[in-house]
Amino acid sequence: MNIVVLVKQVPDSGLERQLTEDLTVDRDGSNNVIGELDEHAIEAALQLQADHGGEVTILTVGPDSATETIRKSLAMGADKAVHVEDERIAGSCAMSTSKVLAAALKKLEWDLVISGAESTDSGMGVMPYLLAAHTGAAAATGARKIDKTDEGLTIEHQTDNGYQVLKTSTPAIVSVWDTINTPRYPSLKGIMAAKRKPLESWDLDDIEVDASEVGTDAATTAVVSATKRPPREAGKVVTDEGEGGKDLADFLASEKFI
Repeated sequence: MNIVVLVKQVPDSGLERQLTEDLTVDRDGSNNVIGELDEHAIEAALQLQADHGGEVTILTVGPDSATETIRKSLAMGADKAVHVEDERIAGSCAMSTSKVLAAALKKLEWDLVISGAESTDSGMGVMPYLLAAHTGAAAATGARKIDKTDEGLTIEHQTDNGYQVLKTSTPAIVSVWDTINTPRYPSLKGIMAAKRKPLESWDLDDIEVDASEVGTDAATTAVVSATKRPPREAGKVVTDEGEGGKDLADFLASEKFI
C-alpha cells in the first residue's frame, strides 16, 4: 500500500507567533518546525508500511526552508519526498493550497493519504475534505486508529464522547489526532540515511497549476484584523481572617463558578 503523508512546516506553537503587516503568519521571524500532528501522521504511515508493505512519500508545499521539515520526515523513516516550492504560491488560502496538493497527488501513485487533523498555525482542519472533493477519494477524518483489511480500511473516528468505527475502500484520505500513536525519534542512522533519500522539487508548471489560481490575489479568505491576547492578570488571593470560607464562596459566585 503506497501512502502519501502531508507535512507542513509551521511556527513553533510553544513560542509566541507574530503576524506580518498584511496579517499573514511571519514565518521568517519564527522558529519553524514540523507540524505536531504531522509527526503522528508519519508514524501512522510507517506502522502501516511495516505491516503491509508499500512506500511512504512525504508531500510538502512551502518555501525553501521547508526542506528541513522534509529531511526530518525522511529521517523518521519515509522513503522519499516531494517538495512543491514556488514563490507564486505564497499567500494562498486553503482552497488554493488544496488545488496545489491535489495536482501533486495526480503525479504520485497512492492508495492512502494521511495528514494531521489540523495544522497548528491555521487550525482549520479542512484540507482532508477539500482533497477528497478534488480527488474523488473517501475522507475519514479525526482518526485515533487505522487498520487495513482485505476490504479496505477500518478507522476509529475520535469524538468528544468516545469514537465511531468507519469503514472505507481505498483510495482514501485520513486525518489523525495525536491519540493515534507516539511518534518515533529519528535515529542517527535515520538522519544519515535521510540525506541520500530521493527528494524531488516541483513548481507550479510541473504540476500544471495556473498561477492565477493561487497566491494572495486568488485567496478566497483573508484575515481582516487581529488582536493579541491580553496579558494574563494576577490572581486574587483570599486570606482567611475568620471569614475565608465566605470570602472564597463570594469570589466564586462573582465569577459565576458556583
